[in-house]
Amino acid sequence: MLPSAVRCGILLTEYSMSRQSRHNPLALAVLMTLIRRDMHPYEIATTLRREHKDDSIRLNYGSLYSVVCALERRRLIVAQDTEREGRLPERTIYRLTDAGRVEAHDWLADILAVPAKDYPAFAAGLSFLPGVAPADAISLLEERAGRLEEAIAHARTGREMLQQRGLPRLLWVEAEFEDELRQTELRFVRRLLEEIIAGTIDGIEIWQGWHDGRPVPEFAMANGCPA
Repeated sequence: MLPSAVRCGILLTEYSMSRQSRHNPLALAVLMTLIRRDMHPYEIATTLRREHKDDSIRLNYGSLYSVVCALERRRLIVAQDTEREGRLPERTIYRLTDAGRVEAHDWLADILAVPAKDYPAFAAGLSFLPGVAPADAISLLEERAGRLEEAIAHARTGREMLQQRGLPRLLWVEAEFEDELRQTELRFVRRLLEEIIAGTIDGIEIWQGWHDGRPVPEFAMANGCPA
């Protein structure tokens, strides 16, 4: 097992090549978890998984240790102590600094108050929807609708489990937000499907023509909008 300082030096090299500052939600998750009390990285990960925060952020141990080292370098957290359980390697316990508390508060406030432009993969796929034939689009969107229905049902079961465990709603309100997004997406997909199946979506003749080998018309654009 490498000493903590050496291990952090190696991981920081990897982390420095990725997105830094406030672009990694896992860093915020570490800061917000340490607000409760001092913890070692494994305990942070366990806490996040127990509360299903890994449904909202991408969590794996390699990335977590990289983030911890980066936060330590920025002096947002400091190594407080070490502990050892049985034959397990020593674990470094980290404490949130005053600067870390300020950063955690300001970062969270910015996320909650300021809408950010996201680039979801589904929106990108929809922007190139004519790349598949209408019949294929129907099949693919029907599959998506089915998967969304499954995800909604699975999430409902998960929320019921959290309630049964007595976890306050405040700690899983993000699951409600995710459910609202899925419900909205499902309604949109179903509505889009109805229009494609009925042939009422504007441009359906051109769309089908592209896949029948007919000439593709050019659309003049002025100020970013069809002329």
